[in-house]
Amino acid sequence: MAMWLLDSQRLGQTDSVKRIAGRLLKQPAREGVVEAQSRLGRLLCRDCDSKRDRRIGFELLRQAARAGDRQAQFELGQLYAQPRHHEPAQARHWLELAAAQGSSEARLLLNRLKPGA
Repeated sequence: MAMWLLDSQRLGQTDSVKRIAGRLLKQPAREGVVEAQSRLGRLLCRDCDSKRDRRIGFELLRQAARAGDRQAQFELGQLYAQPRHHEPAQARHWLELAAAQGSSEARLLLNRLKPGA
């Protein structure tokens, strides 16, 4: 249900629907459901103003990325490439993993990173 809400073009953009979806994803994410960790992590990192929520989202993304979730790997690589985190080696690591699983977005971002980073 949460995935459907978030994937809905019209509904998935509203804050109230994002809050509902976040609540629905919380328990499965705690139980180790990788897709729930990935989606909730992305939601918290992108749409929350709270440092605590972003930190939790970052950790959920890291767990999902370690479990092999391509989208979480891409998101984590993208976050590490941002000036706020600026860890190019980590960015490259996660983007390379996502690219190896077929992420064209990860390949594009890898090409923009400085060589050797």
